[in-house]
Amino acid sequence: MTEIIQVFTTTNSRKNANEIGKTLLAKRLASCVQIIGPINSTYWWKGRLEDAKEWLCLIKASAKDYRLIEANIKKVHPYDVPEILAVPVLEGNIDYLRWVRKETARGTKRKP
Repeated sequence: MTEIIQVFTTTNSRKNANEIGKTLLAKRLASCVQIIGPINSTYWWKGRLEDAKEWLCLIKASAKDYRLIEANIKKVHPYDVPEILAVPVLEGNIDYLRWVRKETARGTKRKP
């Protein structure tokens, strides 16, 4: 098992998905944020079955940063209860995992 996670969140617009991604990347809380969408989501909300068009953010990050990632997503997310789920990366391309660790290491000067 690695110390790398993939965090999932969905939101109601591409603009908000981009804002989430840029916020996390600017703070070096993610090495990469992929935005997929629109997707169709069907879910229960306040006793009603809802259908919505959403955008899915796939966030590659360090497990030690999960709480900071969650807090930063909540700051810019429009939902009352946003989906924010993290799953551990059990295996992966060692070079890719090394890159994720490098890009999420804060306190190191890098070229933008």
